[in-house]
Amino acid sequence: MEPVIRTQGLTKIYEMGETRVNALDGVDVTIMPGELVAIMGTSGSGKSTLMNIVGCLDLPTSGEYYLDGVHVNTLNKDQMADIRNQKIGFVFQGFNLLARTTAVDNVELPLLYDRNGRIKDPHAEAVKALKKVGLGNRLDHEPSQLSGGQQQRVAIARALVTQPTMILADEPTGNLDSRTSVEVMALFQELNAQGITVVLVTHEPEIAEYAKRIITMRDGRVLEDRAVVSPREAQSDLQSAAA
Repeated sequence: MEPVIRTQGLTKIYEMGETRVNALDGVDVTIMPGELVAIMGTSGSGKSTLMNIVGCLDLPTSGEYYLDGVHVNTLNKDQMADIRNQKIGFVFQGFNLLARTTAVDNVELPLLYDRNGRIKDPHAEAVKALKKVGLGNRLDHEPSQLSGGQQQRVAIARALVTQPTMILADEPTGNLDSRTSVEVMALFQELNAQGITVVLVTHEPEIAEYAKRIITMRDGRVLEDRAVVSPREAQSDLQSAAA
């Protein structure tokens, strides 16, 4: 099975005058289809830089990046734009919805930039995506008529509408209260259970624990890569050990 994400020796160096900053320093990461992975780290750890490269928004200084088998390093700007549109659904902390535009029109927007015409009926696909996130009765509502959690659900529907290889979520609960954060993370888990690959970038340990695997970064390197054991699995392991 082809990994969704495979990086080998990724480095990213920013030069500011005579100062060189190693934002990434030899990062090797593999994420398989159907995983729910959280990338964690404090400010300056490299997680945002890694997200930009994984999201095809930037290129590494050195090293290799393959997205769904495509060698991203070799692509030009137009090809990068196409692969972003076709293979990645983005969810951001600030929702990034158009203010005076209905939910269904916001969700349909990415399909207007699909130069390959993969989706034959964009409106129907947008309605389908909103129903999938539980907003089938809010199609004609504008962002100002929706709660923060509902706005983030619209953003998740917009990420789903292009039928991407993966959803890349950058601090998706950063603007939400605790209860709404739980609801949004439960939705990501539900979508993942349907087979959708989700990569989540967060600095909040309690949010990262909703993932199946946590990659922790520090100083531009992978500090830890561990599986998350659910309470039910932990109890089962303890019972097996006791037996």
